[in-house]
Amino acid sequence: MVRKIILCSFFFVLISKVNAQQFISLSEAIEIGLENNYQIKITEKQVEIASSNNTLKNTGKYPTVDFNLNSNNTFRHSNNPASFNPKISTYNSGLTPSIDGQWILFNGFKFDINKQQLEVLELQSNAQVKIAVERTIQSIMLSYYQAIIQKEQLKTLEEVLNLSRDRIQYQEIRKSFGQGGKYDMLQTSNAFLNDSTTLLIQKNNYETTLLNLKLAMGIDNLGIRYEPNETLDFNTKQYVYQDLEQELFSKNINLKQLYISQSMSALNTKLSEADRYPTLALRGGVSFTENIYWQSGNNPITQEAYGSDFSNNFNVYANATLSYNLFDAGRRKRNIENAKIEEEIAQFNIDDLKRSLSNELKITLQNYNNQLELLRLTDKLINNASENLKISAERFKSGQISSFDYRAVQVAYMNAVQARLNALFNLKTTEIGLIRLIGGLVR
Repeated sequence: MVRKIILCSFFFVLISKVNAQQFISLSEAIEIGLENNYQIKITEKQVEIASSNNTLKNTGKYPTVDFNLNSNNTFRHSNNPASFNPKISTYNSGLTPSIDGQWILFNGFKFDINKQQLEVLELQSNAQVKIAVERTIQSIMLSYYQAIIQKEQLKTLEEVLNLSRDRIQYQEIRKSFGQGGKYDMLQTSNAFLNDSTTLLIQKNNYETTLLNLKLAMGIDNLGIRYEPNETLDFNTKQYVYQDLEQELFSKNINLKQLYISQSMSALNTKLSEADRYPTLALRGGVSFTENIYWQSGNNPITQEAYGSDFSNNFNVYANATLSYNLFDAGRRKRNIENAKIEEEIAQFNIDDLKRSLSNELKITLQNYNNQLELLRLTDKLINNASENLKISAERFKSGQISSFDYRAVQVAYMNAVQARLNALFNLKTTEIGLIRLIGGLVR
C-alpha cells in the first residue's frame, strides 16, 4: 500500500512537469505584466487623447470660418376676381452661398486659462497611468513572492516526507529482524500517509499560485508554466518615519493626483472670474445670392406672358462687437463663490488624505518592525527545530524515543518552517506597502 502511494506521488510530480516550464525573475515578470495589462493600455490611450487635445486650437484663440449654403423657395397662388389677373401663380427661388468668420480678440484671458486646463487634464491622464502601473507592479510582486513561499513550503514537506519514508524503511528492517511490531509499522505508515496527503495539497496550492502569477502578468496561454527562479532571502533594512513621511508627501501618487485636482479647481475659479471682463470680437463675411422669379399669366398692358426673371446680389461685411453683461441676477457672483468653495473642498481632501496616509504609514512601519523582530525569532526557532530533528532521528533509531515523540518533533519542525515563511512573506508584503506609500514602485 505504501509503495503504491510513493508511486502515485512520483507520477503526480511527473505529470505536473509536462507543460512547458519556464523560470522567470521578478523583473521579467513585471516587464511582461506591464506590457499585457489592459488597464495600463486603456489609460495610455486616454493620455494620447488628452495630449492631442492639449493645443491652442482647442482654446478658442484662433478665428473660425464657416461656409454656408442657403436655398430659399417660395410658391404663391392668388385668386382675386377684382384683379386684372384673377388667377396668378408666382414662384421665387434663390441660392445663397456665404463665408462667415469670427475672431474673438479678448474674452477675459479665457484662452490662457483653457490652455492651462488642457495641460492639467493631460497631467491627470498621466497620473492615471502611474496608478495603473503601481497597482500592476504591486500585484505581480505579491503573486511572485507568494509563489516563492509556496515553493519553499513544498520543499519542506518533501523533506519531511523523505524522513517518513526513511522511517518506514527502518521499521521494515526492524520487522525483518523480529524487533518491530505491527503497531509501530501502522503508526509510521499513518504518518507517511498524512505527509503524502499534505504534500499533494501543497502541490495544488503551488500550482494555484503559479496560475495567479500568470493572471497578474496578463498571460492567457495555458501551455506555459512560469516558475520563480529567485529566493525570498530578505536583506533587512531600517526605515526612519520622518524620512518616509517626507517622501510620502512629495511622491505619493494618490496625493499627487489630488494636487492636480486642486489646480483644476483653481483654474475653474479663474474661469468664473473671467466672466467679469468684456468680450471683443470681429465678425466678417461674404455672400452671393442668385434668384429666379417666375409668374404665370400675361401683362394686362402688353398682353405678353410674364415668364421668368433672374437677379443676383453680392454682399461683404466686417464688424466689431464689444459686449459686456450689465446684469445677470448675480449668476457670475454665485459661480465665483461656488468655484472658491470647490477650491476649499479640494484642500480639505488633500488634508484628509495626508492625515490618512500618515496614519497608514505609521501602522505599516510598525507592522514592518514587528515582522522584522518576528523573523529574527523564527530564525532562532527553526535553527533549534532543525537541530532537534537531527538529534531526535538518531535517538529514534537507537530506540531512546518512541514514534510518537519523533513525530512530534517532525511536526514542530514543519510548524517552525511555516512560521518563518509566513513571517518572511508578511515582512516582504509590508515593505512593498511602505514603498508603495512613498511612491517608490513607479518612477
